[in-house]
Amino acid sequence: MCFSAQADLVTGVAVGVVGVDALRHVSSRRELPLASLPMLFAAHQLIETFVWWGLDGHVAWSVARAAVYVYLVIAFVLPVVVPLWVLAVEPSPRHREVMTLCVGVGVGVTAVLLVGLARGPVNAQDAGHRIAYHIGGSPGVALLVLYVVATCGALLASSSRPIALFGIANLAAVTVLAVLTTGNIASLWCAWAAVSSVAIAWHLRNLHGRARLARATVGAGAGGGSDWGSATGGSR
Repeated sequence: MCFSAQADLVTGVAVGVVGVDALRHVSSRRELPLASLPMLFAAHQLIETFVWWGLDGHVAWSVARAAVYVYLVIAFVLPVVVPLWVLAVEPSPRHREVMTLCVGVGVGVTAVLLVGLARGPVNAQDAGHRIAYHIGGSPGVALLVLYVVATCGALLASSSRPIALFGIANLAAVTVLAVLTTGNIASLWCAWAAVSSVAIAWHLRNLHGRARLARATVGAGAGGGSDWGSATGGSR
């Protein structure tokens, strides 16, 4: 969610570039879901561009309405997607148990939100510097709190220090942005999506670098061993 069509478009493209970089630095298959998250954020921003264009009359409303539904579906599945993808890279069984609970909470939240989306009515309107989305039976405070628990809880439960620290930053950012949004101030969720994507790419770059160093160290050790064997064999 951003404050204009242009901001959504620029952010979406920029985050997409970061997403490509994140995918390039995947060291194992279990890192692939986490590395794909920036691409999901990029798609989310680009889809909202069509909602803006529809509200401004630049594209047919049928196109914009379809974009509204796709945009909301992505937003509503994040409470399941985020903990699942963080769970995929978590090695600690104890921490995985907590993340599994977050997944369960996320499944419940997503189910409620998707049912509301299916029942409708669904509407989007220009609220100044943001788009206000409305669905039938707007989610209450309890559901919003559980949404945050599912998405931020898994990050906070990670045994990886960088991911846990990002979880703390994410919780603080979500709180501030939610307050700004309710105060009818320009929406900056897209900026946080960009920051989050850069953090994910940076984390994967570090993991990739350590993996390459480990392989190089093992290779050097193996090579040194064979040279020593040749030397000792030749001396016999």
